[in-house]
Amino acid sequence: MPTIEIHADQTGQRLDKLLADTMEASRSAIQRLIKHGTITVNGKQAKSAAVLEPGDRVYYPEAELTIAVKDGTAPVLDVVYEDDDLLVINKPAGLLVHEALKDEHRATVVDGLLELYPEIAHVGDDPMRPGIVHRLDKDVSGLMVIAKTQEAFEALKRQFQHRTIHKEYLALVYGTLPKETDTISLKIARSKEKGRMVARTGLQDGKEAITQYDVLKRFSTATYARVKILTGRTHQIRVHFQAIGYPIVGDKLYKVKRMKFREIPLPRLFLHSHKLSIRLMDGHEKQFATPLPEELEMLLRTLPTL
Repeated sequence: MPTIEIHADQTGQRLDKLLADTMEASRSAIQRLIKHGTITVNGKQAKSAAVLEPGDRVYYPEAELTIAVKDGTAPVLDVVYEDDDLLVINKPAGLLVHEALKDEHRATVVDGLLELYPEIAHVGDDPMRPGIVHRLDKDVSGLMVIAKTQEAFEALKRQFQHRTIHKEYLALVYGTLPKETDTISLKIARSKEKGRMVARTGLQDGKEAITQYDVLKRFSTATYARVKILTGRTHQIRVHFQAIGYPIVGDKLYKVKRMKFREIPLPRLFLHSHKLSIRLMDGHEKQFATPLPEELEMLLRTLPTL
């Protein structure tokens, strides 16, 4: 059986990432083999997130790995954290969380979950969204927490309902935001236009929605900001910034008509779920963070400053 011996320069790497890089195989295929015990460390079953140390010996079945790589088209999930009850992933832009239309199927986060954890199929309130407690829009990247057990699903749902889960985003909006820090508290309702939401003012009907922002950097035609949401309405950040006249860069759905700024070309939303704080099932609070994707970092470097 092929073996990889871990050297000093490989110290601290996750087991699944090291194998994905070494074998040029999909990370999801490797995670399946690790989960089933066919890839081991020092002769013992390990977890995908196991951190490797010098001298560790990783054993992998070459034949089974080849089969696993060819089998299936489920997306690779970037698992940031995992325990017996839940996992946190870093979702890439362009990937749907769950199936949107019954007559059209594209690869989703749920597909990746079910391939790695088929037991999740019955977790949650909706069989179309097993384990899914919250979601990110398709063209938004970043951190999501997913329940692996019904007990964890109920606990996470309560945390969202009681607003004890804290989420922080990084966003680039068109224009110069008028304040260094502010709170947007416009109510949000479903629009008559399919697939859209709309902000409401005054006594108009709508659900409470609260968004806070802090300016991080100002550019000549855009503002880079840290955004926190105290509520979790559909498209909340996108709707709120459009409503005050500063739409998210890359947003084709929520635009401002006759915008005076030249469009910044970006094939996705400049919106990234940067930080996530949750209470684990053992009662401990844990915060996760993931940096901006490279394509967004590169865009920032090209923008002219004030």
